[in-house]
Amino acid sequence: MKLLSTGIIGLDELLNGGVPEKHMIAVIGGMGTGKTTLALQFLVNGLKNGEKAVYISLEEQEAEIKESARSYGWDIQHYIDNGTLALIRLDPNDMKTTLTRIKSELPGLIKKFGATRLVLDSITLFEMMFNDDAERRLNLFELSSLLKDTGVTAMVTSEADKEYAYSSRYSLVEYISDGVITLRYVRPDELRDVKLAIEVVKMRRHKHSRSIKPYDISNEGLVVHSESEVF
Repeated sequence: MKLLSTGIIGLDELLNGGVPEKHMIAVIGGMGTGKTTLALQFLVNGLKNGEKAVYISLEEQEAEIKESARSYGWDIQHYIDNGTLALIRLDPNDMKTTLTRIKSELPGLIKKFGATRLVLDSITLFEMMFNDDAERRLNLFELSSLLKDTGVTAMVTSEADKEYAYSSRYSLVEYISDGVITLRYVRPDELRDVKLAIEVVKMRRHKHSRSIKPYDISNEGLVVHSESEVF
């Protein structure tokens, strides 16, 4: 099985080399835990290695995505200009048009573009388009199948449940995804600083560490301290 490096110090070690090719990975975390940063870092690492990638945003505008990347030293405009990165903004407020574009246009775009990596930020906004869990589950399965048929390795970000940081808002995407990575805050007690912790919860058909490790969001992106302990 071919593994794709995430480009994140320490995370590849937890993953025993990287993310399995053609997997769909859900990155679940609360506000400010670095979900988008992790996904963008994964994308940029592929671009640096000569791969092609697609970034789909249901949340931030294109200018905001570029500025976020620039703050970590990643010039994604360079990859847009040389034709190796497609940056797509979809409007979650226009549900009908957005769903049509995802289902009818996205597969052809990925194949024609030749993308090997894809990021969807965020899958939570996609889930919010539907009225109930049955409809959400059906459309998530369709989206997962659609992505698998293209052969792309996908990373989707998801908001964590407000009460249970281990699960997504609707507790659906983690069951449909091939892999799940959670990001969360750890508060040992009121006298110590809050820490950030990462865990690879599952990765189908691939052995991985089950250790919970601390990480930081540095000026160059996420850094996982695989040799350290959270507590």
